[in-house]
This record gives sequence, structure tokens and C-alpha cells, in this order.
Amino acid sequence: MIVRPGGPADVPTVLGLLDEAVRWLVSQGRSGQWGSEPFSTNPKRVEALEAWTDDLHLAELGGDVVGALAIGPAPEYVPPAVGPEVYVTALVGSRRGRGAGRLLLAHARAEAVKRGVDRLRVDCYAGGGGALVGFYVSAGFTPTATFTVEGDWPGQVLEMRLPG
Repeated sequence: MIVRPGGPADVPTVLGLLDEAVRWLVSQGRSGQWGSEPFSTNPKRVEALEAWTDDLHLAELGGDVVGALAIGPAPEYVPPAVGPEVYVTALVGSRRGRGAGRLLLAHARAEAVKRGVDRLRVDCYAGGGGALVGFYVSAGFTPTATFTVEGDWPGQVLEMRLPG
């Protein structure tokens, strides 16, 4: 598996990954994270994805995109960082690309080090028994702050401190 830069031309492919993830979550009875409607049918989500293409990274396996990572500014709903950071604004992996998420997080960590920052942060859905939080903890992140969006969507901010 390799990581390559992405861009605007990759939006349809990444939307496909996100739609696949929604279908899988719904099939597991876990629609709380992203709902039950495809990303590609929600104009606000498509617009957000188009904004992420400035710093988009894709995992490929055998020429097929099996994961996507976007780096950007932290969303307004999370507490601000104490210093410079790299923020993971989106991460999605395909069931066909086992390990793509971890590979992309390692890439984000390397990007942070290359950019001279000592902090990598991400936020995620904290519901559903905390499975996604557990994934990030197993990848080396430490939970920091919790938050809610629109009053009922539970979120968790996680941080990885890096050698500075």
C-alpha cells in the first residue's frame, strides 16, 4: 500500500469511500456516526470534501484508492490547540484496504514532524460504545476534550504529542 497526494479530481473517489463507509456502518446498526444517507447526496458534505482537497492524501492498493486522509484547520466545535498542530479533518478507509487508516495516520504524523509541529489532533464520533475512540487510542492518540454537535452528536478530541 502506498500514500499519494490527492486533489480535486479525487473527490468522486473519496465520496465513494465515504458512501461505502456509511453503508457498512448502517449494516452494523451504527448509523449514529454519519447517519444513513450517502455522503454524495448531501451538498454540505460534498462542499466540505471539496475544501479538504488542499491537503488530501490517498492510500492506494494495487492502483485502487482504499483510504483518504485530509489535513486542515480544526473545526470550530473543538477546543483550540495550545500551540501549532496538524489536524486530521477526515479519515476514511475501505474494507478492501485493511490497514489504510493506520497507514494514513502514520503519514499524518510524518507530515506533522516535517512541518515542525509537536502535536497531531483528530476528533471523532464518541458514541456507539466508543469503538472509534478505541481505534485512535490504539493508534497512539490520547483522549483530551469531549464535545457535542447539534446537541446530540457526542464527539471526542484526541491528541498525539510528537518529538518537537
